[in-house]
Amino acid sequence: MRPNHQVWISRQARDRMEAELHELLAVSAEDDNTDWDQHQARKARIWQIQDLLMNASVGEAPPDDGVAEPGMILTVRFEGSGETETFLLGTPIAELGDLEVCSAQSPLGSAISGARPGEQRSYQVPSGAEVTVTLLDAAPYGVREVDPAAG
Repeated sequence: MRPNHQVWISRQARDRMEAELHELLAVSAEDDNTDWDQHQARKARIWQIQDLLMNASVGEAPPDDGVAEPGMILTVRFEGSGETETFLLGTPIAELGDLEVCSAQSPLGSAISGARPGEQRSYQVPSGAEVTVTLLDAAPYGVREVDPAAG
């Protein structure tokens, strides 16, 4: 993450990240019987969580105004296939529940941010193809129940 780049996470995600960080830090160097690669991976995860927590906007729900932004559950329709998908626009490394998470910095997240229901946005995927999505609904995380049939 870049310095001073705020990301949105839920209070539950913050609590899970703090608990994971506490567990990771509880393993001292002398007690760590893992191999070098596992030790380095643990250190990298500690830094990742610390960075996330330092830059997180925690649980401050965005307004329920229908505008797609971090902290919102979005339902979109992919115009090429007609399929719909519901996901949280947030931080994938923090949200571990059943709800899929899309980063606001991803191609889809960047394209859909700021959209209102009914607006179409396009973005380019790594293959170079252009994908068009329509925002169907946007609600703050925790305000409305997710319709499992929608995504």
